[in-house]
This record gives sequence, structure tokens and C-alpha cells, in this order.
Amino acid sequence: MSNSGNPHAGQPVLRMGSKPEQARLAMILVHGRGASAEDIMGLAREFRQTDVAFLAPQAAGNTWYPYSFLTPMQKNEPALSSALGVLERLVSTLGEQGVPAERVGLLGFSQGACLSLEFAARHARHYAAVVGLSGGLIGPPGTPRKYSGSAAGTFVFLGCSDVDPHIPFERVQETTEVFRGLGAVVDERIYRGMGHTVNRDEIDAVRMILSGLET
Repeated sequence: MSNSGNPHAGQPVLRMGSKPEQARLAMILVHGRGASAEDIMGLAREFRQTDVAFLAPQAAGNTWYPYSFLTPMQKNEPALSSALGVLERLVSTLGEQGVPAERVGLLGFSQGACLSLEFAARHARHYAAVVGLSGGLIGPPGTPRKYSGSAAGTFVFLGCSDVDPHIPFERVQETTEVFRGLGAVVDERIYRGMGHTVNRDEIDAVRMILSGLET
């Protein structure tokens, strides 16, 4: 059960597709603010990958942390640490099931994208893929980005509008540079006038990424 110090503890994880131990890949899908695991799982249906295990954790109250991702991190505690812990436990559990990090992908939209990207930077290693749809690394402008580890071998996809009301264009650029500095290969796509949503090009790009990944 959740508690005030760990609000996301005990929340359910929605699953679809192959069982992890039988899957070619496992993808952790992280929903946005005010949405649900069921909502983000709708993207998994768009990807049409029958040999991939999809896991979508649910945030308590449908929100991973209370304030903007640009707010000083301490204001978003303890929810932020609790949310990062959810992803850490999922990656660890997949490892125990025989799915190493290089066969695990992370994908999030909006608040879920920010959380996924921040987790992948803080726990840099070779992941199958990290996909941030309308998101960026967490923290106010000027936040130190002294992440340790290496993301060599990881493919990172960042898609965002140039006029997203929630995600500054500069933060997407900063996120790209941070992951390149960690050794990842980054595909950054900025869509003119798109707003805060997911478009067909992004869905098709992720489908191609998942189709082309080798075990």
C-alpha cells in the first residue's frame, strides 16, 4: 500500500503482449499527468509488436509528481523519488526474470517522458531504447547534469513541438546533449506548431525502432 513517504508504492502495473521471460524486448510505458496506465497502453497497440512485453505502471492519483518538471526538485518530493523508485523496481524485476537492461526500453509521454528520461540519465546503462514524447530532463534551468555511468549502446528518441506550452524547446536540446554526452545515439525531432500531443511520425518512428532492435 502507498504511504505519505512513498505515494506510488503498491500501485498496479498493467501488462500486455508477451510474458517478459519469453519476449524479445520489454517496454515500460509511463503515462502523463492526469492520465492512466490504460491510456499509455493505447500506444502499445499502435506499435503492433507481438513479441514485446509491455508494462505500464499506474501513478497514485494519476500524477507522478505534483508540480511542473521545471520546479525545484525538492518541491516535488517525496512523489518524485517514489516515482523513480517504481521504474527502478520494474527494471530490477525484469532483470530477475531474465530480461537484462539492454533488452528493456523506456517510453513516456509528457510527465511520463520527463520521468523516464530522468530515470535513464540517473541510471545510465545500455538500454534497448529510451523514448521521450513531449518531455525533457527534470529540474529548473541551471540544474547540474552530472550523471554518472554510460548510456553507450542506447538509442534515445526525443519528439516534441517547437511551441509546446509545457516543454521548453531549450530543455529538449539540453536533454539531447546530456544523453549524447553519456554516449547514447539520439534522434531529436522537433515538429513545427504541433502542440502537446503525439503525432503519426513519432508512432511510426517508435514502431521502426522496436522492429529493428536485436536481442
